[in-house]
Amino acid sequence: MPLSRDTIKRYRNIGHDLKPVVTISENGLSEGLLAELDRALNDHELIKIKLAIGDRDARKSICAEACEHAKAEIVQEIGKVALIFRESAKPKLKTSNIR
Repeated sequence: MPLSRDTIKRYRNIGHDLKPVVTISENGLSEGLLAELDRALNDHELIKIKLAIGDRDARKSICAEACEHAKAEIVQEIGKVALIFRESAKPKLKTSNIR
């Protein structure tokens, strides 16, 4: 389900102070990276990822592929950083960035 404009605005505001927790390099998407992305989304729901890739089109493509695999939505992409969200089935109040 797509996020509403108000929700996106709220998440962008929250994401402003977050640090990237996952970095995707030129090596692309490995099983370990996808597992770490899944773990981070389960724990925090809203995370920043850093894309250490020079080509803009490749960054967009890999970010979209990672989000598709993780069943997450892209909230915002600025340069080499993306803010993504996936609602957790069992949110952890201590670690969630949106609760």
